[in-house]
Amino acid sequence: MQKKRLRDPEAHRAAILQAARGAFAELGYAKATIREIARRAGVTHGLVMRHFGSKEMLFVAAIPGPKPVDELEPGTPETLPERMAKAYVTRMEHPANDDPFLVLIRSAASGERAAEDLFATMRQPIHSAYGPVVDGRDAEGRIDLMGALLIGVTFNRYLLKSGALAEMPPDVLIGHLARTLRAILFE
Repeated sequence: MQKKRLRDPEAHRAAILQAARGAFAELGYAKATIREIARRAGVTHGLVMRHFGSKEMLFVAAIPGPKPVDELEPGTPETLPERMAKAYVTRMEHPANDDPFLVLIRSAASGERAAEDLFATMRQPIHSAYGPVVDGRDAEGRIDLMGALLIGVTFNRYLLKSGALAEMPPDVLIGHLARTLRAILFE
């Protein structure tokens, strides 16, 4: 006798997202497949695609992106670099980290095409989150520069875990990042 499937879209979606977080964190973006995520979630490949449409969109839904400016710790526009730096370091210092920056960097090592697709998918939320506060000359390029800075710090401190940057106390890193972000934001 075949087991009857229950229709519970929200439970299925939650199970898929949880399975995707685990698969992306463990395997990296390139090696995590929709079939593997479906198997972990106890659903079909087709159901994953029905809910999310593509692997890239599943990744974006499963792994939290950058916080929009209005979700950062409250403060004035002048303190934005410090608030951004603090939010980033606090988030990245989490011991069981499945942050999208780590997955992106792991993916770059496993395949350039996967990293390109993933970066293109992640770029839009970053621009949406920070576009409202970055204006003036070359705003789009400066937002990309902020992303590149944080990806570089992520690579050195949280993936390679070597050198002075990796050994730096979090509060010192926050100070350095805040100064650099200030130069990018308020050019």
